Amino acid sequence: MDRGRTDERRTAERSLDRGRATHRRLIEVTARLSAERQGGELSVAEIAAAAQVFPSQVTYYFGSKDSLVVHAAFLALLHDTRRIERIGRAAADAATFRRNIARAVLALPALPLVARALAMGIARPELAEVVDQHIQLLFRQSERFTRQLVESRGWRADRPLDVEARTFWSTALGAALLARAGAHGTSTDLDLAGALTIRDDG
Repeated sequence: MDRGRTDERRTAERSLDRGRATHRRLIEVTARLSAERQGGELSVAEIAAAAQVFPSQVTYYFGSKDSLVVHAAFLALLHDTRRIERIGRAAADAATFRRNIARAVLALPALPLVARALAMGIARPELAEVVDQHIQLLFRQSERFTRQLVESRGWRADRPLDVEARTFWSTALGAALLARAGAHGTSTDLDLAGALTIRDDG
């Protein structure tokens, strides 16, 4: 192969790697700042400074600050779900699983951030596709985790596990949206565990 072409290819690969790293860093920094601000407003300048990039790179990689905030909110939620999975695996029986999972999800730090992202998706139709991609990923990962656990424990569910995952998260996210909209109530007013039909033979 021509040496010049090889050098060009390596340069292009390094540029692509830097781009991916910058993309990832912007999401991670925005997720951290959003959590620290508890969903408070962030400026492009603040995000760029924290990520050590130019402000123009926010729009270059994400199109808008709001799109970046949506990506960051769901990244934070997916990080939180790793803890949820550990809690689920530690449950001795299905009843404990349902109770502990529901309690933990309602206390997730990322849940209010995702509620904000959903509200942004409603207000700005151009963000709807981004929101949907992340929601579908959340559903798939939850279904996969639940299937592995159910099959390994010999448990069962009263409905298909893809429906189980969608129903559970739709209930949790709906509750978060209501809270963001100012609806009164606490987590004790919601029977999120009742959205799960996973059972054992005990």
